[in-house]
Amino acid sequence: MGLHIIVPIKYVPDIERVKFDVEKGRIDRSSAPGEINPFDLHALEAAVQIKERLGGSITVVSMGPPQAEAALRDAISRGADRAILLTDERFAGADTLATSYTLACALKKLQPFDLVICGEKTVDGDTGQVGPELAEHLGLPHVSYVSEIRDVSRDGILVVVDMGRSYYLVKLRMPALIVVTKDVNKPRLPTLRDKLRARRAKVEIWNADVLADIADMSRFGYIGSPTTVHRITFPEERGRKARIFTGVNAIEELLKVLEVVLKW
Repeated sequence: MGLHIIVPIKYVPDIERVKFDVEKGRIDRSSAPGEINPFDLHALEAAVQIKERLGGSITVVSMGPPQAEAALRDAISRGADRAILLTDERFAGADTLATSYTLACALKKLQPFDLVICGEKTVDGDTGQVGPELAEHLGLPHVSYVSEIRDVSRDGILVVVDMGRSYYLVKLRMPALIVVTKDVNKPRLPTLRDKLRARRAKVEIWNADVLADIADMSRFGYIGSPTTVHRITFPEERGRKARIFTGVNAIEELLKVLEVVLKW
């Protein structure tokens, strides 16, 4: 019997085409088509490679609007066996804590599972918090910044963790959760046959009531979020400015500028 692997994915706007509402300080999600968060593609590919080696099944779970069903079908075309969309107005406005709690409740419904694989972060939030928070909700051993999967068995998983200046070899007992970076693999492209199969596949729709028997409903969505995004800003691009010092006081003026820069 193979492993049951769960991959949480997020439906995000195409970050190369999306526009920002400067007045409201928000992303205008309607300005660009949606897709699977690019970092989650590496998590899904890691799951597919493990399934090819050991057998088993892959379940993808996403919390989002009804349009996110398209991302789940894309995930099926890339090797997932089962797809679940958590969609309900009561999930809306969730911060990372409420999001990870909602996903954790869904994963409890999907037990038993052996491994959860998350992408490092999302292109629209860039926090990298949901994976570790999900593991904490579930009480799973977990590790982030996984750049290589060395070995996998029913008992555990051996991974390489990239901490910037050093690498660590870490082994986790199953069930476990890992958060992978984009260096872990190169996601494959689905074939036309895979896409046609995904169009016929069933995507399960779960609302908040499905989770009501195991969840605290007050921890969903906006009301369950201790943090909110007040405003999003992005720096203006500025070119370099040249300044020429001339005259008898040029050296003194230059030293004053350098003094300010060094203090900053």
